[in-house]
Amino acid sequence: MRGIIGKKLGMTLFFDDAGYSKSGTVIEVGPCCVTQIKTIEKDGYSAVQLGFGARRKKRATKPEIGHVKKHGLEPFQVLREFRDFEVSELKTGDEIKADLFSVGEKVDVTGVSKGRGFAGTIKRWGFGGGPKTHGQSNKYRMPGSIGHSSDPSRVFKGKHMAGRMGNERVTIKNLEILKIDPENNIIVVKGAVPGAKKGIVLIRK
Repeated sequence: MRGIIGKKLGMTLFFDDAGYSKSGTVIEVGPCCVTQIKTIEKDGYSAVQLGFGARRKKRATKPEIGHVKKHGLEPFQVLREFRDFEVSELKTGDEIKADLFSVGEKVDVTGVSKGRGFAGTIKRWGFGGGPKTHGQSNKYRMPGSIGHSSDPSRVFKGKHMAGRMGNERVTIKNLEILKIDPENNIIVVKGAVPGAKKGIVLIRK
């Protein structure tokens, strides 16, 4: 899929032409620079590698510096590959900007969700908890019975239990683009997207 790398700036309230309010997420998309073009003949598949965000040479490794130096570019903070670009129309060093999209278009946004640390079953899975009366004293937020008796005498795999919550790759599909600011490379998509402010997201058509 054709796409671009962006940075989540936060959420805002957006009013459409009819005056209805919609909540949207503001994303800074690019400009992304083409750092490598992969072809079926050479690499076995067709893709375009994009770089986003400047990285100081002091913080970059020698392979990262050498990968872009041969094309006269500086190291990037993020490198990602996207397929279905018209490879014949691009060359190394070209920039992909917000004009890749149009208002009203549907996109998929991928990001890393906020890490919540260790969470119980009520916060992690929405369990209802135990009763508050009839002799109950200290197990209001317990998950309840998790196993079985003599058959099968074990806990099934995948049982919803307490554990680490969040910090996972999440994709939200079919988000509508409400507004595009091509001068500042900013787009506003309807609804929320995964991750915290300043988090890196991938937007695919």
